Amino acid sequence: SSAEVKCSLCVVGIQALAELNRWREVLSWVLQYYHGPERLPPKVLELCILLYSKVREPQVMLEVGSSWLRDQTNKSLPEYSSLLELYLLHVLLPLGRFEGAEELVRGCDVFDSEQQLAFLGTICESRCEWAQREEMHSAPEEQDDPATETVLGALSQKLLTMLTLLRRALRSMSSHFYLLPYKKMLLATFLLYLVVVRLDPGTVLRFPIF
Repeated sequence: SSAEVKCSLCVVGIQALAELNRWREVLSWVLQYYHGPERLPPKVLELCILLYSKVREPQVMLEVGSSWLRDQTNKSLPEYSSLLELYLLHVLLPLGRFEGAEELVRGCDVFDSEQQLAFLGTICESRCEWAQREEMHSAPEEQDDPATETVLGALSQKLLTMLTLLRRALRSMSSHFYLLPYKKMLLATFLLYLVVVRLDPGTVLRFPIF
């Protein structure tokens, strides 16, 4: 029939665009021939879900798959259950849409109680894995803050110690400056600079306040 020929040509077109690395054009190209996501043939929808899942862009098929699955005409198709499973595993779960996945499974009439329990168990496992990945990503960030604070605290303490020594040295020498000739006072200032300021060049570079 013409519908089968049209579907076959779309399948070939999807494969060609994917091989040419023009996968971003696939969905818009297909929809211009079927004028709505709910009218997509099951084979075309399957290829689109698998394609965008492979390129790690499952969000592209989020609304398209939801519209197709909500359509009452599509629910009577024999491919409906397999496409629902595909949509769950390759679109909803990778995007972390766990509540939507649970609602879809519980409200689906094509699954019996055992199948529903199996899918709900899969959703629960995926939710736990998602939470573990989030904890792993957040753990290094939490560990960086105490280390940074420790380093900054040590540097601040070191700088404070040097400033205290400098203040004490200036205070002890200020009472004797009036007894020194001009040249000796310059020499004493220069020696003080060498002793205190050059004592820790690394600290001076990090804190260019001198």
